[in-house]
Amino acid sequence: MAAKLVVLGAYFAMIVIVGIIQGRKTKSFSDFFLGSGTVGPWMTAFTYGAAYFSAVLFIGYAGNLGWNFGLSSLWIAVFNALFGVLGVWLLLGYRVKKVSTEMKISTMPEYFEKRYKSPFMKLFSTAAIFIFFIPYSAAVFIGLSYLFQLNLGIPYWVALMAMGIFTAIYITLGGYKSMTMLDVIFGIFMLIGGAFIIGSVVVKGGGVAKLVADLAAIDPKLVAPVGPPGIWPLFCLVFLTSVAPFAMPQLIQKFYAIKDKKSVKIGMWVSSAFAIILSTVAYFSGSVIRLFVNAQNSPEAFTAAGKPIYDALMPFMMQLMVPGFFSVFILLLILSASMSTLAALVLISSSAIAKDFYQGFIKKDASDKHITGLMRVLSVIFVLLSVILAYFKPATIVSILGISWGAIGSVFLGPFIWGILFKKTNVVGAMASSVLGLTVCLVLYFAKLPSPQAGTIGMLVSLAVAPLVSLIVPVKQSAA
Repeated sequence: MAAKLVVLGAYFAMIVIVGIIQGRKTKSFSDFFLGSGTVGPWMTAFTYGAAYFSAVLFIGYAGNLGWNFGLSSLWIAVFNALFGVLGVWLLLGYRVKKVSTEMKISTMPEYFEKRYKSPFMKLFSTAAIFIFFIPYSAAVFIGLSYLFQLNLGIPYWVALMAMGIFTAIYITLGGYKSMTMLDVIFGIFMLIGGAFIIGSVVVKGGGVAKLVADLAAIDPKLVAPVGPPGIWPLFCLVFLTSVAPFAMPQLIQKFYAIKDKKSVKIGMWVSSAFAIILSTVAYFSGSVIRLFVNAQNSPEAFTAAGKPIYDALMPFMMQLMVPGFFSVFILLLILSASMSTLAALVLISSSAIAKDFYQGFIKKDASDKHITGLMRVLSVIFVLLSVILAYFKPATIVSILGISWGAIGSVFLGPFIWGILFKKTNVVGAMASSVLGLTVCLVLYFAKLPSPQAGTIGMLVSLAVAPLVSLIVPVKQSAA
């Protein structure tokens, strides 16, 4: 325990030192939010991957989907890497950088306002970001706190409060540049931790072939191309987690900040390799979780009726697989992934209120210094709201993330993708796709449809409506 605390202390000290150093160099909103728009390919690649994957993947998704879908959950890993990373970089990377430079924008709501000449689109997307990023951030805090509770033996609420306070301090210090510098280090920790997890699982399971055979002995469907829940739930999970990144503000922001076209090409391959390694490690480990975690050796991971507590499965498995001092690397893996994701969410959410709403609608002549200071204050408020939601644990991580990503994707996918790729997309199509997509997503969710399915349908509506309505209802408007 003492050794773990020393390592964690050094880890937190490193983050604070980098934040202080970069904080002294942060003089403007561009410095704080985009690192002045000159971030290189390796830093951007690692910060994209680290923002994409977090405790949500390793704690929530890997445990829940691995238990229910078995090996077919690996389809999510494959499509996350091919579409959510490689596809996004290939299709949008340089286009987004070029558009942001030409239109002189730094946020997605600003893009909507200028592309469609619509203050409504700016306001609507700003509200969506702040509202629906809170549950996403809460899901990360839940996964992280579960892991600290088990690994260090501290109460859930103590771990939650400690991580909330530290996250607020971390992000308000140096902004985006310090985040990208740390993300390279975080990425290395994540790869090391991933190697410990997969190595331990394969060795203790007697090799991949034996793991697959033992899983098939429990239920042959767990090693089938499509697991027990069926093709539609699996498709929705694949679609939600692989297509939403095409318009997730915290990921698209990385392209605003990247240096040039050459950096996009390099970053694309680095981030894709990073993604396939981390996602495969997480989902393969989760798919064989039944072989290691049960009500006898991990009673706290199950209810009195014997039903698994999905968000507790992976923390218990990690503890069983990598015992002793080496488990600190697993702690650092989840911590590194989560800190980057949280920082990205906080930056985007605070900028949505400070720059897009406050400067866009309340005080248009607000100074750069004032906006940057307001972002720091709003970052703390956003973290506080996320921690409060995480304390009450309203649903599983998969359910919380499903509605967050689904809602954001429903609002942004149609207007953003078609706005970049299809010049005839107009303000009527953009507004219809955002409003209708979000409405469908929320109505289905409150009608008790599982959130990944509600989110997927909302996103499909958004993608279909934007070009269709734009062609049916033409509007005279110059495209970007």
